[in-house]
Amino acid sequence: MNKTSTYNLERIDKDFQWVKRLSVLMDSRFHIGNFRFGLDPILNFIPFGGQIATFIISLVLVSVMYRNGASSKVAVKMLLNVTWDAIIGSIPLLGNVFDFFNKANEKNINLLKEHYYDNKHQGSAKNIMITLGLVLFIIIVLFIYAMYALTVWLFGLIF
Repeated sequence: MNKTSTYNLERIDKDFQWVKRLSVLMDSRFHIGNFRFGLDPILNFIPFGGQIATFIISLVLVSVMYRNGASSKVAVKMLLNVTWDAIIGSIPLLGNVFDFFNKANEKNINLLKEHYYDNKHQGSAKNIMITLGLVLFIIIVLFIYAMYALTVWLFGLIF
């Protein structure tokens, strides 16, 4: 092993530990009995600002590890976790409850462990992006069709 790769491994380990500590703070730092939670669900009680703050922190965690050589495949999986957490977490009341149970940052730490230490989730995110694009396309087409059907039905009631 050469000096450069040793340095890179040390940096990855150092940044991974930093990301892990911040993830624990966001998802499971506090506990009541056996139930663990972090700042993420607490900040979600601040309308808009709390959810935006936790989303930005999660994006920083993903970008730090992507900068350290995480594959695009694992980065996209992590971004999907963070995005799903932000979208559902922004729904009033349901989002507050969801944030106490969904721990996107801890899921991302597990993905990173598997990526860096078990050589999983390697490679390109091309297939994930194609699948995501197709799903979004289908959802948009269904939404447009539903709007069309609703418009035809409403005009049928009026005329």
